[in-house]
Amino acid sequence: MSLLEKTRAPEEPPGTAREPRITDEHGRRVRVWELALRYVLLLAVLALTIGPFLWQLSTSLKGPTEDIYSSPPTFLPGDPTLHNYERVADTIPVWDYALNSLKVATANVVTNCVGAALAGYALARLRYRGRRAATLAFILAMLVPVEGIIIAQFTTMRDLGLNNTLIGVVLPGCIGAMNVLLMRNAFLNLPYEIEEAAFVDGANVWQRFLRIALPSVKGTLAVVAIFAFMGAWDDFLWPLIVLSDPSKFTLTIGLNYLHGTFANDERLVAAGTIIAVAPLIALFACLQRYFFRGVGEGAVKG
Repeated sequence: MSLLEKTRAPEEPPGTAREPRITDEHGRRVRVWELALRYVLLLAVLALTIGPFLWQLSTSLKGPTEDIYSSPPTFLPGDPTLHNYERVADTIPVWDYALNSLKVATANVVTNCVGAALAGYALARLRYRGRRAATLAFILAMLVPVEGIIIAQFTTMRDLGLNNTLIGVVLPGCIGAMNVLLMRNAFLNLPYEIEEAAFVDGANVWQRFLRIALPSVKGTLAVVAIFAFMGAWDDFLWPLIVLSDPSKFTLTIGLNYLHGTFANDERLVAAGTIIAVAPLIALFACLQRYFFRGVGEGAVKG
């Protein structure tokens, strides 16, 4: 008998049922009940996170003749309509509020991406006295609650003459400490050999930053952009304090007036909620490819 015949695994007789083998990403076998438990937990988390949004969407599409408090509740609207969204636009200038929020969020994204990238690169790559102290200052800034410094922010904006302006809304959050630390960690993961080779070739600091370091951290930049946009778009307390002119209100403040005026009509409140959430979903859908790459940022690409 040849060596090949000795090492060959014995063939199973025909008609023998083979048990399916389920493995994880490491090749370890997963039992059926463990797999079922994972899916049950995932469905439970999905119901807790996506369920309220789907319920608001369903409520916003229900007509005035449908009972939204029926028992048992009906999830799907019997006669879907977009009339509630038209009523929101007729009740408050929701599109003007949305435009103001878009201006604030866009400015916040640009300033955070540019400022956090520059500061993160300086903390990660440049050598200067006081670098560790500067990093510690950004870490300590994350520990200070916003409510503890909001009076100081308001007095600063008042002294600068920026109260009741969109610039006054943007300025306190134009560079977030967490975003700076995210960019710092992304730059730290980059191999030093790449920049050393560029330095030997005669590249200065700005060339190394713009042509080598920055293109390698697109994923983390997407994470910073999403966080900055969400923080500015959902912010309610600071715009409420600094703005007094209704024509400059952001969407969150405008929807609060909608809820206070029409608290008994949950269809209008649900329609306003969907209008506020839709841009966040669109942004994440556009940047999700880079967002999930941000965790493993810094790998060398060929």
